[in-house]
Amino acid sequence: MQTAGKVVLITGGGSGIGMETARLFVQKGNQVIITGRNKERLEHAAAEIGAAAYFSCDVTSESDVLALVQFIKDKYGKLDFLMNNAGLSYLHQLHDDTATFINASREMTTNYLAAVNITAQFLPLLKQQPEAGIINMSSITGFVPAFTLPTYSASKAALHSYSQSLRYSLSTTTNIKVFEVMPSLVDTEFTRDIPTKEKITPEEVATATLDGIEKDLYEIHVGTTGALHQHFFSQAEQAFKTLNRIS
Repeated sequence: MQTAGKVVLITGGGSGIGMETARLFVQKGNQVIITGRNKERLEHAAAEIGAAAYFSCDVTSESDVLALVQFIKDKYGKLDFLMNNAGLSYLHQLHDDTATFINASREMTTNYLAAVNITAQFLPLLKQQPEAGIINMSSITGFVPAFTLPTYSASKAALHSYSQSLRYSLSTTTNIKVFEVMPSLVDTEFTRDIPTKEKITPEEVATATLDGIEKDLYEIHVGTTGALHQHFFSQAEQAFKTLNRIS
């Protein structure tokens, strides 16, 4: 799929993977809009990228999402790529966490339900294009759970399942392609408290994302995800142990 000359919307674009993907899309001559809850962060990111627009939006707020849809319609009149990248994670373990339900509710709302809603809201606009794409930022934990991120893992598993169903549904009736990016642990503000050196950079994920889209790879594995994905389908228990470093 072509990744140049498009209108691209990226949620959670004020930092990390979203910002670096926005940067690459801009370099390829696209009109890029980044969203996030923090207006100052968005302003800084847009200035650093150099040619990106921004719109302050909480993807879990129905009124904010509707305002975003109207903004895209009024200013651009179309949308070619929607990247659901906004995310939230809590580092905790189920055996000693009294806030599990609260954490899980917030993660599921941001990582899964918000993506479902914003996709549904933008589908009419995406359907108007001869070719369009939806990019869901998933995770290696979508199929191999990390026990220190248990409810985050569950939210990404939900997003993975939804992405598969959405891809099949849209392929039978539209020209919209659904991509799912599944990186291993990425060095962002969300992972600062995870003590490991085995982190990939947001730039690596962004590069792999655009490369995968251009090659029509609907599941884009970045970092160690590819190897663990093979482990999962051949030996699920061993994949879980490998990810969580259990001997």
